[in-house]
Amino acid sequence: MADPVRIGVVGVGALAQRGILPHLTQDDVAGEVRVEAVCDPAPGRAAAAAERFGVPKAYTDYAELLTDRDIDAVTIASPIGLHYEQGRQALEAGKHIHVNKTLTTTVAEATHLIELAKAKSLRIVASPGEVLRPHYAYIRTLIESGAIGTLCWATCGAAFGTYHENEPERSTGDTDVIDPSWYFRQPGGGPLYDMTVYSLHGLTSVLGPARRVTAMSATRINERVFRGRRVQCDAHDNTMMLLDFGDGLFALAYGTAAGAINRGFSADYFGTKGSIVGLELNGKPLEYPGHEIANSASGPDWLGRQWLLPHVTGPHRDIDEQHVFEDIMQLVDWIREDKPSPVTAEHARHVIDIIESAYRSAATGKTEELTTTFSLAA
Repeated sequence: MADPVRIGVVGVGALAQRGILPHLTQDDVAGEVRVEAVCDPAPGRAAAAAERFGVPKAYTDYAELLTDRDIDAVTIASPIGLHYEQGRQALEAGKHIHVNKTLTTTVAEATHLIELAKAKSLRIVASPGEVLRPHYAYIRTLIESGAIGTLCWATCGAAFGTYHENEPERSTGDTDVIDPSWYFRQPGGGPLYDMTVYSLHGLTSVLGPARRVTAMSATRINERVFRGRRVQCDAHDNTMMLLDFGDGLFALAYGTAAGAINRGFSADYFGTKGSIVGLELNGKPLEYPGHEIANSASGPDWLGRQWLLPHVTGPHRDIDEQHVFEDIMQLVDWIREDKPSPVTAEHARHVIDIIESAYRSAATGKTEELTTTFSLAA
């Protein structure tokens, strides 16, 4: 067996504190991965996290972390607008990378990271790894078998609401407040990059690559309030997309300021002989592989489905952000065992293509042809 992958956690905000660090510092993964360092520019935040989770090193300077020869890979959990530049620097420094959603904000950026990693024989795993979820493969099989007749259309999406303003990690402390303002600003802000990205990864895990997109998009909420402070918003938070998958098959996808028509992030599918709505086939629960385990979990239905991810066992079932932990472990396995992950940067790039093209369509009033594709595992 290979030595544990020595990893640096970049960005010690809400996600890292409630999910990434609690998972990666559990005893059951100590033989596979070790958190060697944390990095955050906020004064004292990295040092506090290092002390809390028993991490040997804390950095405020990302460039300094990248010179650390004891680090094999980084997991990037910083604001989305920083992902490309931080990913590029890590690859140039010889580090493998996991990037939390979304990989980048443009296709050109994603392509550069993919080509750079290939040239340096490095690995990229790009969240969200929705393709790992067994219910998506099961839904794809049902549709291909004709269970709902000829599939005609689908819908998926997500809404911002006030989720980020109300995250518990942001409501405590007066000297180190984890500010959510970047979620509402360009580049990288808005529900498409932050939340609808899950739905689009799920949808394309079932239907494969899309071909064209037409969209309308704008900023609906121009100002938000966080801890009594006004936050000016310029990222689009109200976007409607019409996706063309070819042969007359369309999907409506949305990222909105409020309100949703789907159950969670899962898409709904409508055919000539029935429908798959959430996890029900014509009103009856789907018996996808592992559904008994998923249904046994207390709490919201999406929690149990995360229990079906390969590495989410034992104590990890009781720690938040299981899906992010799983994606990081996909990178760890790839590095240690040379086992490529189905969570690919090419899939992430295609979803970015959908989002970027939607914004361009909204600006021009024209349908945009998508220029990327990816392959689904058999």
